[in-house]
Amino acid sequence: MQRQTWSNTLTYILTVAGATIGFGATWRFPYLVGENGGGAYVLAFCIAMIFIGIPVILVENVIGRKSMKNSVDAFKGKWQSVGYMGLLGSFGIMAYYMVLGGFVLVYIFSLLFGNFDLANPVSKEYTHEFYTQNIALNPLGIGIFTTIFVIVNYIILRRGIIDGIEKSVKFLMPMLFICLVLVVGRNLSLDGAMEGIRFYLLPDFSKLSPKLFIDVLGQVFFALSLGFGVMITLSSHLNKKENMIKTAVYTGVLNTLIAVLAGFMIFPALFSAHLEPDKGPSLVFETLPIAFSYIHFGTLICALFFVLLLIAALTTSLPIYQVIISVLEEKFKLKKNTAINLTLGVIFVLGNLPCILTYGPLSDVVLIKGKNIFDTFDFVSGNVLFVLTAFLCCIYVGWVLKKEECLKELSNEGKLKSMWLGVWFYYVKFVVPLIILVIFYFGMIN
Repeated sequence: MQRQTWSNTLTYILTVAGATIGFGATWRFPYLVGENGGGAYVLAFCIAMIFIGIPVILVENVIGRKSMKNSVDAFKGKWQSVGYMGLLGSFGIMAYYMVLGGFVLVYIFSLLFGNFDLANPVSKEYTHEFYTQNIALNPLGIGIFTTIFVIVNYIILRRGIIDGIEKSVKFLMPMLFICLVLVVGRNLSLDGAMEGIRFYLLPDFSKLSPKLFIDVLGQVFFALSLGFGVMITLSSHLNKKENMIKTAVYTGVLNTLIAVLAGFMIFPALFSAHLEPDKGPSLVFETLPIAFSYIHFGTLICALFFVLLLIAALTTSLPIYQVIISVLEEKFKLKKNTAINLTLGVIFVLGNLPCILTYGPLSDVVLIKGKNIFDTFDFVSGNVLFVLTAFLCCIYVGWVLKKEECLKELSNEGKLKSMWLGVWFYYVKFVVPLIILVIFYFGMIN
């Protein structure tokens, strides 16, 4: 059967943008900026996006479109183990990602029905108490809302990668941009917003550290959906006439723009309310609502913010699920509905449930580096598996595939002429793997 391809370039770019924005830009990026001192992290992230992110997008694009196969069969022979590592990363991210979607639905529901009132300024004790009672000590509620989020994904996935994901993204991505612009515009007008912008954009180079660089590297791969098969899977449905260089640049620029805009949405509000930005993963759930409570129509603005998060999460979760579903369908010859049921079911039982129970019976379980189950999934997938898989993809393109094969694919059979094609090949063969390895090594030992 002929492989489905995207209906047009814009739809592909919107789908890739949706897959790469998600919680990576709207939840993970802001809290890492806060933890790593602001502007220095943002600058390092933007540089890494240009010199590592975009070249590695092209690496995975070449692997995907050249093979026109799923993220495992796209590799030759023993190198298929790299594809399986990517699947493991996909499982790791979806294990906690869907639960984050449950968190967001709890907040949206509570804001809309008056259980979380931000009409007047609130204290950190108020938001902490809400988080404790409705998230940290509420595994049943989180389980219900996580299940709802999984069901929404299931309904769309049943329609397939083109009819389901493509058509959903055409509707969801414009909604995301509208929500983002509305919240950013409102927050930039706040008293004290400039202090937050200075923290966010002015680099303090004393904040540079091995931890910052491994966080940046992990975030680039997380933000661009690199290292867990998404770009390989999506580009395997890309028409052979498409200019992959342009789509890679558009993807990197758009993702960076959204991540930076997300910071403009968050840090002016925090500093306007005189709140500290270094609260880690709970930043958007405990600290940011305090800032919104100081704004006119704070409850509505906060609800809009969490709707934005939910849309971003949905546009990302669909392609990640599809990575695993495609392998089950194409490599193991399962019927589509069986592959969908197995993928969502196994991830729910082995991933989502343990993460849900982290906020309940399994709250005392500590795994890697003092992290609970939820945070361990985030750390191992985001800072280990994605980085190693992306590293091995570079090695595969640079050392296993022939240079002529790669450049032929990237240049659309020689139709696109550029001296930079050869430069890119040697850059991802020698330089990018070395940078990844050095940052990964020093980040891990520190």
